[in-house]
Amino acid sequence: MNPARLSPSVSRLFPPGVLAAELREAGDPGLLLPAEAAHLGRAVPERVREFAAGRLCARRALAEFGIVDFPLEVAADRQPVWPDRMLGSITHTAGYCAAAVAARRHLKALGIDSEVVGDVMAEIWPKICVPLESAWIGTLSESERAAAATLIFSAKEAFYKCQYPLAGERLNFHDVRIDVPAWGAGEGEFRLHAIRRIAVLEHALRPLEGRYRFHEAFVTAGIGLAAGEPSAQ
Repeated sequence: MNPARLSPSVSRLFPPGVLAAELREAGDPGLLLPAEAAHLGRAVPERVREFAAGRLCARRALAEFGIVDFPLEVAADRQPVWPDRMLGSITHTAGYCAAAVAARRHLKALGIDSEVVGDVMAEIWPKICVPLESAWIGTLSESERAAAATLIFSAKEAFYKCQYPLAGERLNFHDVRIDVPAWGAGEGEFRLHAIRRIAVLEHALRPLEGRYRFHEAFVTAGIGLAAGEPSAQ
């Protein structure tokens, strides 16, 4: 039996039409489908458990669309191969895994990322944050700074995972800037601003928006492009 459970709170991070599932335990490799297990090779046990957890979450969400026992294989660029009419994104970190999926008629892309708050250490903040982000973090109290930096990291990761299947573009952390309009709540909205030309945002009419949620020791960020949203193809 698949131990992953549907997560309305994660689904709410995305535009309508997205369903998400989460798992708060190690994935059981014995529950992988044969075609999925064939991609593990000589992966270390931790990676095997993460891979299994991601597939279990994805398959639980896909089941809500009537897609059962579909093996999520791995493409040459290491991306999951989703059913033709579906798209999705998977995230896993220590003690938590989630997957979000949607029909292509509703969304053209989505990305999800979860991080342990505080795991993004202060010494690497300059590699993650552009000057305006660093300045914003500097205005916060000491107790808030680690959470803010982790949110910036997670939001950028979610966007990179969202745009890559559409544009195939490899991005750096300094290519975009994250703005959090109402910082201080347990969940809310973030906005994404391009620092340089980014293919998927070239024809966007407004800043791309996503949502975040702090829960237990984690922050999870989600971002999606609605099917009618202008973007480069």
